This record gives sequence, structure tokens and C-alpha cells, in this order.
Amino acid sequence: MTPGSAALGHVRDRVDRALQSFVGQQRGVLLAGGDDLRPGAESIAGLLAGGKRLRPAFCYWGWRGAGGPDCPEIINAAAALELLHAGALVHDDLMDASATRRGQPSLHRQFEARHADRRWHGSAGAFGMGMAILLGDLLICWTDEMFHASGLPGDALRRGRPVLDRMRTEVFAGQYLDLLGQAAGDETVAGALRVVEFKTTKYTIERPLHLGAALAGADLAGAGADLAGSAGGPLAAGALAGSPAGGAPARDGGPAGGDGSLAAAYTAYGLPLGIAFQLRDDILGVFGDPAQTGKPAGDDVREGKRTVLLAIARSRATAGQAQVINRYLGDPLLDQAGIAEVRAAITGTGAVAECERMIGRRVSEAIAALDGAPMTGEAREALAELAVAATARDG
Repeated sequence: MTPGSAALGHVRDRVDRALQSFVGQQRGVLLAGGDDLRPGAESIAGLLAGGKRLRPAFCYWGWRGAGGPDCPEIINAAAALELLHAGALVHDDLMDASATRRGQPSLHRQFEARHADRRWHGSAGAFGMGMAILLGDLLICWTDEMFHASGLPGDALRRGRPVLDRMRTEVFAGQYLDLLGQAAGDETVAGALRVVEFKTTKYTIERPLHLGAALAGADLAGAGADLAGSAGGPLAAGALAGSPAGGAPARDGGPAGGDGSLAAAYTAYGLPLGIAFQLRDDILGVFGDPAQTGKPAGDDVREGKRTVLLAIARSRATAGQAQVINRYLGDPLLDQAGIAEVRAAITGTGAVAECERMIGRRVSEAIAALDGAPMTGEAREALAELAVAATARDG
């Protein structure tokens, strides 16, 4: 992620503070049950200390693009998405048996080690798994609590709720399709892209944008029949602290998406960008620097991930290249020498170059979708900047 991204930095620092405040309050609630709950509270705080804050950023700029004012209430609501994301990561690490997350042991490994160090009864692995399920569930529950306590008016929250609900259902679908693909051995590019659509594209970019737009009162007719009609008219004048007199600021080119065109533009931007984002993640999962990714080098290979990158490589591989990939894919003991062999084989198939071309095309498609879209000029510029930042080579 490009550290100098102003559109992201404008949101990230305030989201960090909102999360610290919310988690600090919840820490007191947890510790009322006794000091035994302190490790769980500390693990959650440690996990939330990292992260790019992309989902809150897309939600915020989705709101601003629909004419919503810059105010702390939207920051609070957008920050709730980071709790959802953290909960999904905890469960994802457990399902993938990942040892690390954001440069530290994954939560199930933290509590597995805690059990083993204290020589407690029963299985250390089962204890770690149980704690990961509980903490992941808790974070997902906190999503609702922070969202509803954001300070946004009740009618705005009611407009946003169907989008948030859909977002959670879609990420579940993506997680299951990922799990199924690995179990069934789906090695096709089409199968990998289907996982990307639900696990990454909708959940990371499209639905956060739709959520911000819905909260600001935009028509979601272009976002799907089940979400149409969730808009309740423009944001009430003076309903939010810091809202200028007369309501939300004037929008470039007239009302934001009164016929669902803003939601459609967000989809046209979000879907290709989400694919590009995941393709970059696929490349980093094999070739990335652990200091930047927070994960061991080659972790996607070690975990046997059926990514688009690997699917393209398999479809193009010579017999020798396929032999190398098949030998090491899913090997939890994969060492640096094996990683080097896999990297050479994947690169030799042309899969990395093809993914880079796909990223470039998808980013261009996403930015082009912003042209003429009924949103504020500031949001258009910010979303164009985020498209580049979210797919940067530095991870």
C-alpha cells in the first residue's frame, strides 16, 4: 500500500482513533468478567493495531461521493467494517492453519502456545481453535455495536443495514468457496475468480462503497434488486455535527445517483478493482517481502492456496514446471530452497507477467468508470488515487 496515499491517510488515522476508543470501552466490559479475559482483549487490540483500513476508506469515500459531509459519525460507522474484517481474518487464519498475521502469531497460535506453556489439561490445538472462534465471533458481533453507536441518524443506519447484511453474507460465501476449492482441488482460473468475486471484490470495495452511499441517502437501485429502495432521501440538513447549513454539500453534476447511477458506477469501479487488488495479493503471497506483507515468504504455496496466479501457472506449465508446483503446493514444511524453485517455475510459465497485465487492465477499467459518474469531484479524485494505492507493488 502506497504510504503517501492522501485519500487513504485522510481516513486511516481517524479510523485508528475510533477503533482505539471503541476497543478501549469494550476492554472494560470484558475485564469486568475477571483478569482471565485480559489475554483475549490484548490479542484483539494487537490485531487491530495493524491493517491498511481499505474497507473503511472505501465506505468513507462512498459517502463523500454521494454528498455526505466530512464528520466523525461516518468515520465511526466506516471503522466498524474493520471489526468485521478482523473477525474474518481470525477465522480465515484458523481455516488455513496460518501461523502468522500482520507480523505476529495468528490468534489461534497465540492461545495454543499459551495453553502449552502453562501445561493445561486437554489439547493445546483445540484450545487455540476455540479461542479463535470465540474472538472472531466477538469481533463480528462488535461490528453491529460500533455501527449502531456511530452517531449517524437512525434513518441513515436503517438505509445502510441491508448493505452491511449483504456484505457479511457474501464474505461467508467467498470463504466457503475458497474452502471448497482447496478441498475439491479446483485448479481452474474461473473457479479462482469466483472466489475472488465474493471473498475480496464485493467485500473489500463494492459493498463498502455502497454502504457509504446508502448511509448518505443515495439510491441503490443499481446495486441489486434486494438493496433497491434502501435509500430514504437526502441526508437531513443539520442531522450531523459539522454538516453545513442546508444539508449535504452540492454534488458535481446534480444529485448523486438519484436513479441508481451512482451505485452502478461504484459497482463498475469496485468489481474490476477488487480483482486487481486480489491479483496483487496473489503475487505478494508468493513473491512478497515478509517485512511488508506480515506473512512468511511463500505462505500461499505453503497453505496450498488455489489462487488466480497459481491457476494461470498450472494452465501454462510445462511438465517440468507442473512437477515443481505440484511437489511443493500445500507443503507446510516448505523451505526457502523450495520457495525459490516454485517462484522460478511460476515465473517461467508467464503467469506473473499475465497477472501484472490483468492488474493494469482492471485498474484502468476501474478509473474509467469514474468518468462522468454522478459524484463529487473530491471523491472521484480520491477513488482514482485509491485504485492505484490498493494495487501498488510494495504491498
